[in-house]
Amino acid sequence: MKLIAYNADAASAKGQNVVELANDADPQQLSLEGVERINLNFPKFTDGRAFSQAFLLRRRLGFKGEIRATGDVLVDQLAQMERSGFDVAVLRADQDMAIAQRVLAAYPGYGVGKYQGDAVDIQPHFITAATPV
Repeated sequence: MKLIAYNADAASAKGQNVVELANDADPQQLSLEGVERINLNFPKFTDGRAFSQAFLLRRRLGFKGEIRATGDVLVDQLAQMERSGFDVAVLRADQDMAIAQRVLAAYPGYGVGKYQGDAVDIQPHFITAATPV
């Protein structure tokens, strides 16, 4: 997952076909034709509707472009965001980039605690662990 500091996000949309999807909008009503990036907003930490939107976009709608988390994005949400299908997270202004990178590094491949598939890798951990390398 790519991490972007809050103050570095403004210039990153140039040349892309970007859609801002409100957190109460149904992703299934969105035309994905030509869309390269979808920004999903977390208006506050306790509102997790963007997790469901990301999952729907990846798994049911097969969206292959970038899904970016914006808004009240905290370090401790990153691992779940990645599992839900987000590619990029724009950290809230008061979040430390070094801590965010450590959090993501602490879950390499989600070998610990990954008991079920996710938006990116649908195989549950027990199948992956039982497969000879």
